[in-house]
Amino acid sequence: MGTFLVVFLRFLVLALWLLMLGRVLMSWIDPRFSGPVGRFVYETTEPILGPIRRVMPRTGMIDLSPLVVFLVLGVLLRIVGI
Repeated sequence: MGTFLVVFLRFLVLALWLLMLGRVLMSWIDPRFSGPVGRFVYETTEPILGPIRRVMPRTGMIDLSPLVVFLVLGVLLRIVGI
């Protein structure tokens, strides 16, 4: 049972990491996130990025909230044991 939980947590963290990477890359290509894939990525990642964005100080045009999420996910991956 313990190994299932570890594998599931790894999968979850890696899936979130890939979604965040997709969000960053799509923001360069299609900043309005039009299309079904863009909407899915936006709607999946915004609940994570929105609260971080509200807490962080404004940096102009650069959004650093994905960087914070990448750092947190990296720490979680280390804890889970990748």
